[in-house]
Amino acid sequence: MKKSLALLLCGVLLLLSACGAGSKEAGGEEKEKKEKVVKIGITQIVEHPSLDAAREGFIAALKDAGYEEGKNLKLDYQNAQGDMNNNMSIAQKLVADKNDLILAIATPSAQAVVKQTKDIPILFTAITDPVGAELVQSLEKPGGNATGTSDTHPDAIKNTIAAIKSFIPDAKKVGIIYNNGEPNSVVNVKHAKSALEAAGLEAVETTITASTEVKQAAESMVGRADVLYIPKDNTVVSALESVITVANAQDIPTFVGEGDSVKRGTFASYGFDYHDLGYSTGKMAVEILKGKKPNEIPVGFPENLELFINKKAAKEEGITLTEEMLKNAKIVGE
Repeated sequence: MKKSLALLLCGVLLLLSACGAGSKEAGGEEKEKKEKVVKIGITQIVEHPSLDAAREGFIAALKDAGYEEGKNLKLDYQNAQGDMNNNMSIAQKLVADKNDLILAIATPSAQAVVKQTKDIPILFTAITDPVGAELVQSLEKPGGNATGTSDTHPDAIKNTIAAIKSFIPDAKKVGIIYNNGEPNSVVNVKHAKSALEAAGLEAVETTITASTEVKQAAESMVGRADVLYIPKDNTVVSALESVITVANAQDIPTFVGEGDSVKRGTFASYGFDYHDLGYSTGKMAVEILKGKKPNEIPVGFPENLELFINKKAAKEEGITLTEEMLKNAKIVGE
């Protein structure tokens, strides 16, 4: 009887021990799952406010979804500073580091990453023409391992050119400065020239290859152009202050491709908030981190288009503001 009781007690102890081990193991697995750190690489072609805002919006969306740097998120942010060799090296590094996801900001950055991996999920933002840049097969069905957001609102360029015609009625020639090595710029300029032609305005083009050439290009427009139009060109926008200096000195009205450049000191644009664009991209990242595939997410676009006018820039560029100009505008630079 004593022997049977002893065996029974041993059995109970063994069972409790096994349950405790199982519970500990399950708890360990749960803890490991909770503490899993997501690795995201970010590549950006150059620094300027619009691209920076898109990156900040992306990170904000992740934080709002519970992914916070220093806790369960590790970010590796790399900036190519406009150098295409750096751009390619960054893409190779982010792939070699086996990030869980890569964010590419602007067309050259996205093209470099897409060439390096077909396995790691890629999100892009601030892209003019994702199909033309060969990042996706179509906007609705991206295919492959990449999707994201485009910064091409269908009415932005058309509305900005219409504003040139309306706000500066005596203008006949519009100077355009851009880097013809940026595929996004070539597309933007093509659309701008079509809109200018439809408005009865003449395009005067000057191309550059580096930000150090921007001031000279702006100076070359003096006497040749009545108005300047700066498209969404990463090289020119990174050195926008050079254009502003010339425009202010020569009283040349300056229209641009996005609202952040108006905030920096140009006159006007139809644009949107790049922080919002980046935030939308961040929401896509959350979907992917939870199991969705990039090819299941259509390319997104900016939803809201606003007229931005900088009052201080208008004064510097010799523009007389009217109630008609200002009544529906988002005013900056007061």
